[in-house]
Amino acid sequence: MTAFGQDMATVPKQRAATVGAVEHGSSAVLVTVAPGGELLDRRRVDLIDRGLPAYPHHHEGSWAVGRYLNTPGARTLSLADAVALVARVRASAARGARVSLEALAAAVSVPIAGIAIRACPALPPTTEERIADNRAQTVADSVMYREALATAAEARGWSVHWYSRDEVFRAAAAVLGREDVDALLYAMGRSIGPPWQAKHKLAAAAALAATEYRGPRTTAG
Repeated sequence: MTAFGQDMATVPKQRAATVGAVEHGSSAVLVTVAPGGELLDRRRVDLIDRGLPAYPHHHEGSWAVGRYLNTPGARTLSLADAVALVARVRASAARGARVSLEALAAAVSVPIAGIAIRACPALPPTTEERIADNRAQTVADSVMYREALATAAEARGWSVHWYSRDEVFRAAAAVLGREDVDALLYAMGRSIGPPWQAKHKLAAAAALAATEYRGPRTTAG
């Protein structure tokens, strides 16, 4: 296992593993594969501390600006309090991502050189603006968790590849020189057992598609 922070460009490409990530609420599925399709690890990680809300932009932020106040569980709070809550959740996600990737790196038998994360849409720059924007508040929490994983990966020296859900299965097939990866993903699931759901297949495909990607971080847009 390479040391924390080692320059992963020094790891021989054929030995380096890649992680595919699919966030779901405040958790994420991480599937790690070796080049060629060997499944090395599958796990679900929680990114925030227990008791914190998973959707502070979408729920508490919306309530602060008077949106969805007629829904069950809604409560009134100030915009300043909502922004502070988002900051707490973001800090917790940053810690959770660091701990989760450190544990993954320690568990996998080969060095990890990269991670594939779903591409993020462009959002307003501030938390206040994201809360106020009706479109942005629906995706800002998901983006927050993806960015936490990306930052934690970069701190480890991993490259970050941003994938498109609509294109990643074709990209994985192209990397492996196949027409599709359906049979390979099925075999992966059989080898490790349940759960092996759509999000696990997506994460595995993303990892496969990124196995040849070793450049600097791309833009998230």
